[in-house]
Amino acid sequence: MEAVQNLPPHQQQEFMRKLEEMQMKDSLTMYNNLVERCFGQCVSSFRSKTLDKSEATCIENCSSRFIKMTQRVGLRFAEHQAMQQKRAADAAAAETGVKV
Repeated sequence: MEAVQNLPPHQQQEFMRKLEEMQMKDSLTMYNNLVERCFGQCVSSFRSKTLDKSEATCIENCSSRFIKMTQRVGLRFAEHQAMQQKRAADAAAAETGVKV
């Protein structure tokens, strides 16, 4: 995000708008994936307008697992990105002879 600070103000605004748009799209995609997965896995009957007890429990468990898995994947991705950045910094420092 340091590079964003070096942009002119109008480009910073455009960047932030695009970033917010991407985050919204990602959130909606995650929500849709959760609904499709859990509905398909848990709802088996259309006899009534409401979920029965076992379907409701299944939906709760499924959505909880899905959210935990999504958070874990995001955390692992962030760790991987940090490790890649550290390797790049170490490689750049090794080229210049500076210790990081």
